[in-house]
Amino acid sequence: MRPTAALILASALAAATTLTACGSGSGSDPDTVKVSYKQSTDNNIKVMDAFLEDIKKEFEDKYPDKKVEFIPIKAPDSEYYTKLQQMLRSPKTAPDLVYEDTFLINSDITSGYLKPLDDYLAEWPDWDKFIDTAKAAAKGQDGKTYGVPDGTDTRGLWYDKGIFEKAGLPAEWQPKTWDDVLDAARTIKEKVPDVTPLNVYTGKPAGEAATMQGFEMLLYGTEDRLYDESAKKWIAGSQGFKDALTFVETVYKENLGPEVEDALDPNFGTRVRGELLPQGKLGIDLDGSWLPQDWLEGSGHEWPEWSQKLGLAAMPTQHGQDPGKVSMSGGWTWAIPAKAANPDLAFDFIKTMQTKANAQKWYVANSGIAVREDVASDPAYADAQPGIKFFTDLVASTHYRPAYPAYPKVSTAVQEAMEGVTTGDASVEEAAENYDNELKTATDDQVIEK
Repeated sequence: MRPTAALILASALAAATTLTACGSGSGSDPDTVKVSYKQSTDNNIKVMDAFLEDIKKEFEDKYPDKKVEFIPIKAPDSEYYTKLQQMLRSPKTAPDLVYEDTFLINSDITSGYLKPLDDYLAEWPDWDKFIDTAKAAAKGQDGKTYGVPDGTDTRGLWYDKGIFEKAGLPAEWQPKTWDDVLDAARTIKEKVPDVTPLNVYTGKPAGEAATMQGFEMLLYGTEDRLYDESAKKWIAGSQGFKDALTFVETVYKENLGPEVEDALDPNFGTRVRGELLPQGKLGIDLDGSWLPQDWLEGSGHEWPEWSQKLGLAAMPTQHGQDPGKVSMSGGWTWAIPAKAANPDLAFDFIKTMQTKANAQKWYVANSGIAVREDVASDPAYADAQPGIKFFTDLVASTHYRPAYPAYPKVSTAVQEAMEGVTTGDASVEEAAENYDNELKTATDDQVIEK
């Protein structure tokens, strides 16, 4: 359902509480490093919390006169970004270390919220172990690096083998075109009517999940993109954009997806991972490589049988054109705020987190894709969990968001276009036209027409 007024008020109060908690300022104790991160909205999921607690112990054992204080922000992605930016604006509220989504980092760099890390990185031998694409994701337009990536991700199609069997669909499924995906969903709707055939994240409440897991997985399977790298401008009026919207419209118009009020619930992703997939209520899910973190031992949603119950397929390109499949990659970085009082201590904490052993531990716990070459080549990593090889192999077919400063606003405009066709409030043509108008405003008219 849509968030109620009471929920919005509660979120605002939570934001105020979070900011008050660190209001004494990160500089109140020169021997304490304050670390802020996104805490899962699912009370059962403690993957990040458990990992950081282990790093805290290791750090405090290594530096007996130093302390680590955590400032978790428990919120959906879009609210997390807002709260984080509020904290970064003042030395009174800025932590010493923050967890930054790569899609937002250039916006925060441009706003002057983050500190360049090049001097630290030049003296850290492990930086040479990180793959170039991951390094690029944390680099500003000024050529400086502002974050240390802790992994990347890829995306594909998760499908329920039991539902496929009931529907008469193949156990080993690899669709070749978008129509193959839609036809499978239609078959499920007809043959197994008590389940949701297909989930494609959509609308503003889903935030970046809608843009990246949903829309961009479609758009980048066409001949079009969001941004023209050669012209250094954003693209308006593309046929691929309309085709991607048409796919989303079809999913919801034909009742192949979840109920619209469920799809527009900001916590729907938590339900997909915690309820719908484990309980066999969802046929196909267009989603990310990280899902198994919710099902590991100690997660609260333990599902050891998932690798027998679910199949994995690459998302096909629109018409099966080369390279035949598509993925998107993103990831998160650890960054030091420009107003942090203890930046040296913060980087020491990063180095502790990002040893080979700790990085490998995090990739496996978080179901992440390694960005350290020495971990990626380690058989212990590749064999640690079902699905790791499948999603790692998708890196060869992956794309990265044009994470320039305007991207967060562009992403919101994409979500609005998706929401329009999801609810039926706008036709594809109307939603695309509205997007083009929003795009010009969001990018200061740095736009080219297809």
